[in-house]
Amino acid sequence: MRSEMNQADDQIPEEMRENAVEPAFRFRPRGHLLRLTVVALALLAGIGAALAHPPWSIWLGLLGYPLLMGLSERSATVRGAFGVGWAAGFSYFFVSCWWVAEAFLVNPDQAWMAPFAGSLLPAGLALFWGGASAAYRWLAPNRGAERVFLFAALFGLFEWLRGHVLTGMPWNPAGAVWPAGSAPSQIAAYVGVYGLGLVTVLAVSTLGLAIGPGRWKVKAGYLVGGALLVAGLFLGGAERLSQADLRLTPTVVRIVQPDVDQQAKWEPDQFEAVVRRYANLSASQSGARPDIIVWPEGALPISANEAFTSWVGSTMDQALEPGQTLIAGFSRADALPDGTPRYFNSLFVLQDDGQLRVADVYDKYRLVPFGEFLPLGGIMSATGIRSLVHVPADFSAGPRPEPVDIPGAPRAQPLICYESLYPGFTSTVGGRPGWIVNISNDAWFGRTSGPRQHLNLAAYRAIETGLPMVRATPTGISALIDPWGRIGAHLEPGESGVLDVRLPEPAPPTLYAKIGDFAFLIVMLGLLISGLRFSMKTRISSRHADGGGHDAAGASADRGE
Repeated sequence: MRSEMNQADDQIPEEMRENAVEPAFRFRPRGHLLRLTVVALALLAGIGAALAHPPWSIWLGLLGYPLLMGLSERSATVRGAFGVGWAAGFSYFFVSCWWVAEAFLVNPDQAWMAPFAGSLLPAGLALFWGGASAAYRWLAPNRGAERVFLFAALFGLFEWLRGHVLTGMPWNPAGAVWPAGSAPSQIAAYVGVYGLGLVTVLAVSTLGLAIGPGRWKVKAGYLVGGALLVAGLFLGGAERLSQADLRLTPTVVRIVQPDVDQQAKWEPDQFEAVVRRYANLSASQSGARPDIIVWPEGALPISANEAFTSWVGSTMDQALEPGQTLIAGFSRADALPDGTPRYFNSLFVLQDDGQLRVADVYDKYRLVPFGEFLPLGGIMSATGIRSLVHVPADFSAGPRPEPVDIPGAPRAQPLICYESLYPGFTSTVGGRPGWIVNISNDAWFGRTSGPRQHLNLAAYRAIETGLPMVRATPTGISALIDPWGRIGAHLEPGESGVLDVRLPEPAPPTLYAKIGDFAFLIVMLGLLISGLRFSMKTRISSRHADGGGHDAAGASADRGE
């Protein structure tokens, strides 16, 4: 039998044998020990990839992607590859999203939900990694460098799906591993964060091919190819940064961060003190007279309907000088013609022209599942789950994001809280806006890694659009972000104060702002087609070498059929 196999190898075309490499992992799990080893390696791959992201930035963890590729292709079945990908994805999202559990500790009545939130969210998001690994195992050849094209393309495709399916949850996509404002992050101005992730996974997976058995000349080629791709990210981004010309407008913006934690905000005896703190910081004479004052999302534990008809509205009015504009986040309620109430998470543009008036309103478009609405709300109410999770009524989604008018200042694109995770939410309806205003309530997540990662992800919207961003949160991190994603003046978690900053001018419109994810989809499809062509060529050549019949059965077994 060995002699027949050697004869079959001799029939493989010379150029294919020249490019062929030994798999990075030669074992297939047969016993319990090996199965446990595979699971441990998959978990390690996910943990490493997660720790490569800010705030840790342990870039050695990027080798988790080639490790996942090797484990997937050496799985005995497609189902086994799905399990490998799911395990890696679970550990990745557990490390990336563990802070979600913190939100359920704010209210003692909800504390019992923290372990479920901390584990069910990673388990659900990991399905996309499992799908990518299973698809790769089903399609990929067992030899040839071109298989890395297939892995990167499929992983990129499933990352894009994760950001879109069922409203999406694009937390920590692979491209956001580079700190916003760094040289590699600038590539997002051309292909978006998904395209940057595609190139990143392709580069590190090519480097990963050099690990394991194989001819040193071939492995040296992988090292050179991967290094060139990584160098291209740094050099291409450095070139864009070298042309950055930061210019400031006359518009002065004051960002208010009162450092009011989420639990204290809702204590009745603290309500007046919270209102006074916002008012005093807004009226502070600590810096230049601001044209615009920005408060965070849900700044006060009161709806706009109540605030504007009570002493709270008068206090807000007194904190502003004539001609100033206040941008603040409030919930609001209105009613349908039949009297049915609707609730919105909104951003208000309030103008003081002698008295406080509403100049514009933006209603949040992308709501947080289980936080602002319950999926399948009717069923949840009928089964009693709504009362268990303490979401008495759903918020309604507003229309797709459009810029709002700011009296005496450039139009702004609002993004409320985690809307800043989504590429492509900045509209050019009515003309390109001059800046992005992102109000958020990261107080839910305390002093965890969540607020720092949220800042990094939000800054990618500045890179993709070439627009500066003003970001306000109640407990940090509030910041001014320039059009290249660089973090300027900011207030750290736990700091109370204001930032008086001059609004930067926009950078020229980026390629991504003009064509969106089209460039990413073209690159992804190109890699996918290239990888599939080589996969088919390898399978056909192997079938001819084995005389046809044996390989047909082997191919079915290899696909897990």
